[in-house]
Amino acid sequence: MTDTGAGTAPPVGDGQDGALLSARNVSKIFGGLVAVEDVTFEIPERSIVSIIGPNGAGKTTFFNMLTGLYKPSYGSISFAGRNITGRRPDRIMKDGMARTFQNIRLFGTMSAVENVMVGQHSRMGAGLFGSILRVPRVGREERAVTEKAHEVLSYVGIREEHHDTLSVNLSYGEQRRLEIARALASDPKLLLLDEPTAGMNPQESAELTDFMHKVRDERGLTILLIEHDMQVVMGVSERITVLDHGLKIAEGTPEQVRENPRVIEAYLGKQGAAEAEAGAAKRAQPGQPGQGSDGET
Repeated sequence: MTDTGAGTAPPVGDGQDGALLSARNVSKIFGGLVAVEDVTFEIPERSIVSIIGPNGAGKTTFFNMLTGLYKPSYGSISFAGRNITGRRPDRIMKDGMARTFQNIRLFGTMSAVENVMVGQHSRMGAGLFGSILRVPRVGREERAVTEKAHEVLSYVGIREEHHDTLSVNLSYGEQRRLEIARALASDPKLLLLDEPTAGMNPQESAELTDFMHKVRDERGLTILLIEHDMQVVMGVSERITVLDHGLKIAEGTPEQVRENPRVIEAYLGKQGAAEAEAGAAKRAQPGQPGQGSDGET
């Protein structure tokens, strides 16, 4: 396993001590390009964990292997006690893993509520013939799905008058929230967020940070995010993994990562270190949510 550098936490365990997801010595090679190399990684259940690193570090490639979009060249991935290495994305979603994307991927000509209904597809049981024959059970299921879609939209903060608005006509911040709502509609155990605050102003980023604590605490979810905003990362994360050129160079608590010389050299720099300090200060303020809680290759 790659050296994680001075000042990091001890290596994670063997996946038997409350880890919801475990990746073991995972690598991804595209032709002669090694995008991710020998990464071992765990996410404890009901935790909020971040992956950070410079552009091209392999963060999204790693996400894509976890969710089944890419099959690892080497290594294995287990989720909720099941080996999911190479498993189809729809099967992984049905197992309880949902994600958003770095670039928003919504059905632009569908309403907000219809987009969220799509997110419930993996939990529906009508089937082709039931939908054609329109048996009573199908009607009841469709009504329940529609009602749940409205509930999830309100939960993520989209106003009721916008529920029937075409997603392409929603504001950027609402589109980001709609992606999260669609992911939540599948009733996941693990929610993966790929740069969820990208393009948001500081107020919107702070609101989303609070929302991540809320959804973890109220719904018992585990959250994994890729994020470049260091104030968000340091304010929300209980554990951080740092990738650089496909290698894991550090792993630990926000305080350990912020002080790691390799991280500062590879990624944070002076400006990033200052943002990390600001995020850590916010995290340390009494009454902050979560206190007391145990372009990319």
